[in-house]
Amino acid sequence: MTGGEVADARVCEIARQQLKLGQRVSSLNTEKGPQLGSVKFVGIVNGFKGIWVGVDWDSGQGRHNGVVDGVRYFDTVGEKSGSFVRPHTLSTGVSLLDALTSKYRASSNRKDEPDEEMYVLSTGKKRQTKVPVLLVGKKQVEDRQGQLGILRLAALTYAGVCCAGPAGHIRDVAPSIEELDLTGNLLPDWHEVKRICDELPALRILELSCSRFPFAAAAKPLLVSSNLTGVALNHCGLTWSQVDILKHYLPNIQDLSLIGNCISNFKDGNEDAGGFVQGLQTLRLLNLDDNYLEDWQEVMKLSKLPSLAKLCLNGNRLTLVEYLARSGDRNSTSLPFVSLLCLYLGRNNLADWSSVDALDWFPSLQDVRLSDNPLTDHKTGTATRFMLIARMGSLSCLNGSLIKPRERRDSEIRYVRHVLQTMRTQSKERIIKSHPRFEKLRMIHDLPEDIWSSGYINTANSDSFANNFFAVTIECVAAGVGECASITKKLPLATTIGKLKVVCESLFKLPSNQQRLYFKDQDSPIPIELKDDLETLADVGIGPGRIIILDEI
Repeated sequence: MTGGEVADARVCEIARQQLKLGQRVSSLNTEKGPQLGSVKFVGIVNGFKGIWVGVDWDSGQGRHNGVVDGVRYFDTVGEKSGSFVRPHTLSTGVSLLDALTSKYRASSNRKDEPDEEMYVLSTGKKRQTKVPVLLVGKKQVEDRQGQLGILRLAALTYAGVCCAGPAGHIRDVAPSIEELDLTGNLLPDWHEVKRICDELPALRILELSCSRFPFAAAAKPLLVSSNLTGVALNHCGLTWSQVDILKHYLPNIQDLSLIGNCISNFKDGNEDAGGFVQGLQTLRLLNLDDNYLEDWQEVMKLSKLPSLAKLCLNGNRLTLVEYLARSGDRNSTSLPFVSLLCLYLGRNNLADWSSVDALDWFPSLQDVRLSDNPLTDHKTGTATRFMLIARMGSLSCLNGSLIKPRERRDSEIRYVRHVLQTMRTQSKERIIKSHPRFEKLRMIHDLPEDIWSSGYINTANSDSFANNFFAVTIECVAAGVGECASITKKLPLATTIGKLKVVCESLFKLPSNQQRLYFKDQDSPIPIELKDDLETLADVGIGPGRIIILDEI
């Protein structure tokens, strides 16, 4: 071995002592922003001088898969998530105490001057200039935050935290922290998380997103903290087999966020309990947005969690929602999802009305999100808001918007009329099968029972209902028309909004393409706009006594 080879071997040994395989590191190259990864190789690369570190980057933005010139040096998660870098370009992190002191005490020592990162653009005659912004009261806020002893909320995102620091130091300096955001840091495992929790007795909420933790079921369960109630592990590359181990670490967890992971099933549920997920007795909120769930039967494995009140499944691949118990006492504690109040299903692939009808059977469901599904697509979908409200009787909130009693009443009446209009030649049995709540809504709103005749809707009676003339008052408020008296006109329920505009044009000489129509009645304080020219007066719930308002665009 030559002198140069001996020197390289010594340097390599020193580098391996400083950088261990599996260690979390961050890149000091700030041009691309924070880059986190795991050390997979430390040593010499054939054909290149010096010591190299092979890193598998979390972002997947590397150069290769650990193979260079036909030689495999390490394995990677992605096809191009690995690269070789020099040791001096990597940071192995700092302690939590150092990160807290650096951010909060350093900021409190700054003078009351404009922040370089906060500015507005001012456009002059020749070019744009940056005008610094001075926040009034900023110094007082920073002074208060700089008092680590009373600090309750600490945000240390991408701060390079890799350990708790010396035992007892954080507890002495910042014992009051209740919420801690450690997104994108370098913590190596749950043992270090436990050390941090032990140092912060008041800690309740912990954000650990964009981290990479090894998950292994220990012989003796590791209790991280009995006080910790909220944990976020978003974008951590987790499967449920890893998440399932958390019940040993977090016995009193209430809010668990797992957005953007690799969860496609719940196979690690207790097999003795029929595959249902067990443990997590205190869990109230579970956020599984942007994962890979496709089969609703997998979701049903969560249905025995006794405290689960909110389940977020936006951005998955679900095509169908089912509910197994469609009869019996809805208040029974043996029913699936007995405590579930909120279910978010936006950005999935739901395309069938049976999924909406299944949601009506959830015993406690009040808040549902169904936006951005094929069924609810505003261009190609068939589900409008009034139909969804009518088919799910217990909802108080749909797609983030509250359902007021007046809207529910109007939606249900409009829905019944819509069903009568579109299925008037169908049998009673087929209508009830396609529209499970139809007969109940007919009775609630006291619609006549004689619409049924010999098992079928009487076509003659239906035609009579659809073409029954009734008086409607049209008030013109268009400025271009001028002051004019309201006109009462008898119209059939089958009149479309488009035809109504033609009627208004003949009465008030305002071209139909310049009209905007609304309707109101004595119980509705806010007029409702009539936007769809193809809908009939029956579809939108207009009946005797309603007032139509004509305005111009």
